[in-house]
Amino acid sequence: MICRSKHFWLIVKEKFNRAPSDFLLRSLSSTTRNIRENRLALDLVRQSSSCILWRNFATRTNWGVRKRTLFPKLFFIEDRPSMSAIEHEETLAPLRLAVQEQGNLVRKLKEEKADPVTIKAAVTELKARIKSLELKVLELEPKEEKFDRLKMEDLLKQKFFYDISFSIYGGVAGQYDFGPLGCAVKNNIIDEWRKFFVLEEGIFEVNTSCLTPEPVLQASGHMEKFADYMVKDLKNGECFRVDHLIQTSLEKFIVDSKDREAIAEASKLISQLDNMKKDDYQAIIDKYSFKSPLTGNDLSEPIEFNLMFSTNIGPAGLLRGFLRPETAQGIFVNFKRLLEFNGGKLPFAAAQIGKAFRNEISPRAGLIRVREFDLAEIEHFVDPDDKAHPKFDDVQQVELPLLSACNQMDGKSPVSIAVGEAVSKGLIANQTLGYFMTKTFLFLKHIGINMDKVRFRQHMSNEMAHYASDCWDAECKTSYGWVECVGHADRSAFDLTHHTNATNVKLVAEKKLASPKKVKVMECLPNKAKIGKAFKQDSKVIITHLAQIGEEEASALKEQLATGSSVTLSIDNKRVTLSAEMLTVKEYEKTVHVEEIIPSVIEPAFGIGRIMYSLFEHSFREREGDEQRTYLSLPPSVAPYKCSVLPLSGNTEFAPFTRTISSSLRQLGVSHKVDESSGSIGRRYARTDQIAIPLGVTIDFDTLKEPHSVTLRERDSLEQVRLPVDMVASVVNDVARGVITWEDVKQTYPKFEQQEATK
Repeated sequence: MICRSKHFWLIVKEKFNRAPSDFLLRSLSSTTRNIRENRLALDLVRQSSSCILWRNFATRTNWGVRKRTLFPKLFFIEDRPSMSAIEHEETLAPLRLAVQEQGNLVRKLKEEKADPVTIKAAVTELKARIKSLELKVLELEPKEEKFDRLKMEDLLKQKFFYDISFSIYGGVAGQYDFGPLGCAVKNNIIDEWRKFFVLEEGIFEVNTSCLTPEPVLQASGHMEKFADYMVKDLKNGECFRVDHLIQTSLEKFIVDSKDREAIAEASKLISQLDNMKKDDYQAIIDKYSFKSPLTGNDLSEPIEFNLMFSTNIGPAGLLRGFLRPETAQGIFVNFKRLLEFNGGKLPFAAAQIGKAFRNEISPRAGLIRVREFDLAEIEHFVDPDDKAHPKFDDVQQVELPLLSACNQMDGKSPVSIAVGEAVSKGLIANQTLGYFMTKTFLFLKHIGINMDKVRFRQHMSNEMAHYASDCWDAECKTSYGWVECVGHADRSAFDLTHHTNATNVKLVAEKKLASPKKVKVMECLPNKAKIGKAFKQDSKVIITHLAQIGEEEASALKEQLATGSSVTLSIDNKRVTLSAEMLTVKEYEKTVHVEEIIPSVIEPAFGIGRIMYSLFEHSFREREGDEQRTYLSLPPSVAPYKCSVLPLSGNTEFAPFTRTISSSLRQLGVSHKVDESSGSIGRRYARTDQIAIPLGVTIDFDTLKEPHSVTLRERDSLEQVRLPVDMVASVVNDVARGVITWEDVKQTYPKFEQQEATK
């Protein structure tokens, strides 16, 4: 039986243990005569094994007061989508099955240790199917109600939160200037991050150089791995990132084509772009005869392009350098100093907030993909054999929305699971990684991110960064899709090991043994006088090299010296021969109480710009009944100004109160904006709402009467209370710092209805 309602739908699964073939849609009538019928529907819901309640928001705003009393449980409901969840699942089922089958094939090939080419082809197909499933899921999800990205971007540009750099010269893609409001929001997010992590976790903050010598990035792997493919317009030299160009061109082809098979093939190619190499890109360009999208000219073959900005350090240009692509390397190269600062003990963490640079070929999507951006990174150094975290018990009950690699391979959706359970099951690699993922989740919630639009997606093995052993991205859902905002990686000992090998400086920590033990030591003892006499200026390099030789190589040298009169070494690509008089290899036993270990690193890396953009989208609002009145519902902690001070009119008697309140706010360090313009109070309220000011202090004619008082208005609810002038600064400060909430203010002070005096 199906009954239609313009207000609510109840979809009740059949109680019996068989396929859900029949569904009951009952209306919740607002008339008294149907109360009995509604109670029967409610009983069906209570008895049902499962039910989904959806709300249709196209209803009268004053409807349902009586029903909230009669059926309070029916109001814990979500937006009603355009089709039922059952129909969604019927549509998605074949795609989920296809992903699961391919995932099982990949597992089987890995278990059987098939050849790498076959595994790679299977993984590429798996990722293509996962992409198709994700696109279909996004297509079927309810559209964001009344969200207009262009309207939001117009507001941000008009109020100068940020704008494209050098706009009077035509602008530069991928570079943005932050205005006073954008600067304030960004700084407030960073300040909250610093409180949430650096202060609360006792992390050491550092500030290292943006200009990085080439050998550092050679050791870190960035010289080899940090690249994308691009193509050039053969006539004017215009460059395009090849995967973006192909995707845009194929999407246009799909719109214009009427051949179903050709459309299906093009769609499949789009989903496989992330896993393609140079020859794959070239084959697509040749097949579809793609040209430059701007001029129609022919394109070059795909060229690998390193994304780092290069420069020469010093006037002679002898030392090549790069603007850093991440802040982490500055922490790693200072590991020894930081370890000493911590008394030689593990674990400890260091943090850095600063600029990073990536020479994106085709920057796009506003603040999401830019060439210069702010990062806040933490490097937590820990014993590789003990990655427990001392504060993990404090967060282990927090539930995180996890999309694991296995679930991706099986075509499943994110699952909400307690972080303690996820770590115990091995879903998250260790406690420290799980702890920082939870802290990230709580931080995003604290600054106002919509937590219904957050998930943690685990990297699959073929997309893992070259330095990571496990990686989870905190992704925020925006109008651009799911955007990576925070990366959490277990970098193992990759960075410290490679910097140690590159510099011959041991980046290690000492670990106390449970009991002393005897170890065999093989040590190279150079005769410095004879080596110095024979090799002159090269002697220092040779002696340093001998001091860094490991036990295995030292043992080999001892055997060579026993059977011959000299040994030959390769030092800095030069062959050096040392006689038995110049080198002795000594073997002995010694008792040790500590052992040297190379720490593992757990890294949360926050993209401030991406978090900021997601926050803008999640907090953009339109006043009900007036689509032109748009505003940003930012929490007080990150809002650019904490309150506005608004005299009701230009009456000169208001001026002393304006100055007194402004001075009190400044003394407490509360940022605020005084608006003494001549516009109506309603228009000025709207202007302060647009720039996300959460509270508004209004000085009216009642303020002139003793005891002097003002009104305090809350931006989102439009509610106002009346409170004494001498209390307003402390109340605003407490709300801004999160000490009290607006609900607390309403309970303390009387609600403001209208002013009594008019002059």
